[in-house]
Amino acid sequence: MSTAAGTALAVLLSLVSAAGYALAAVAQARLAAAPSAPSGRGALRALLARGQWWWAVGLNAAGALAHVAALHYGPLTLVQPLGALTLVAALPLGAYTARRRVTRTEWRGALWTLAGLVGLVAVTGPAEPGEALSLREALVVAAATALLIAALAGAGRRGAGVRGHGLGHATASGVASGVASALTQTLTAALAVGLPGGQPSWWQTALLAVLISAFAMGGLLLSQTAYRGGLAAPLAVVNLSNPAAAAVIGVALLGETFRAGAWGWLVAAGAALVAARGVVLLTTGGPAAPAAAVPTAAGAAPATAADAARPVQVPAPSGPAEPTVTSLAETLGGALGPVPEAEPAR
Repeated sequence: MSTAAGTALAVLLSLVSAAGYALAAVAQARLAAAPSAPSGRGALRALLARGQWWWAVGLNAAGALAHVAALHYGPLTLVQPLGALTLVAALPLGAYTARRRVTRTEWRGALWTLAGLVGLVAVTGPAEPGEALSLREALVVAAATALLIAALAGAGRRGAGVRGHGLGHATASGVASGVASALTQTLTAALAVGLPGGQPSWWQTALLAVLISAFAMGGLLLSQTAYRGGLAAPLAVVNLSNPAAAAVIGVALLGETFRAGAWGWLVAAGAALVAARGVVLLTTGGPAAPAAAVPTAAGAAPATAADAARPVQVPAPSGPAEPTVTSLAETLGGALGPVPEAEPAR
């Protein structure tokens, strides 16, 4: 297969992967926003018992398989930026499930994101020989990533409110997924031609498979936690941190580069800024539905199954306090009322 045909196939598989990840993200966000969403102790066990969770896992697995196939035909610096299309695909899907229209700002953000991605793809060049990490490099990357994820998750727990909590976990999820992609490329190279430095033994291959599974599942669980703060903002952060982590590994360790030398780097930097601008618009352009969902869950209000699709219910979280006092007063008044009426009878 020629280089052009391989690149085209990698782009096609990346689009299929983005569609699978988008469907999975919408399913996870709906699961996290459900009134019966598990939290606290036993949350993982309750989550694993939900059929909707396994649908999301299946969609993520389909996206991952397409992603692995894309990595076989294209470089990491080409495949990973195309993963940002997940946000563009999830935008109308999330709006449809929420029974609302996509706002003009969100569409503008989608166009900015697509423009940035086109710029990145235009200057993406092939990798240099030796496109796989050695086992030692893979272990160092895995250890450093584990420490970074722990720090990001801890920062997310100290974040202000559910939104800050979600963005910290979303960043950790994107980093975990990006590293899993880099390790996946290393594993496929090991199975095909061997790792740099020699043919890997069975335990080295098994170790890489375990690391890939751990980072992939960790990224999935972290994203599920992040979606408690809504869909757009966490997904945008995941789509920024994921290719950023993979690009750092690809350029620093795998020998991948951009066309046109220094000019290619400048174009890639400009395209990344354009894509980042689009992600920001997508993050801030939607309705403030996720913010309304947070007090509803925290306030333990009566099970209002209405989601963020109805903005009229935004003031509802602060309402239960007054009706509760009023109902107590009426109840007390009803209880004390018959006593004065009984007095004349005596």
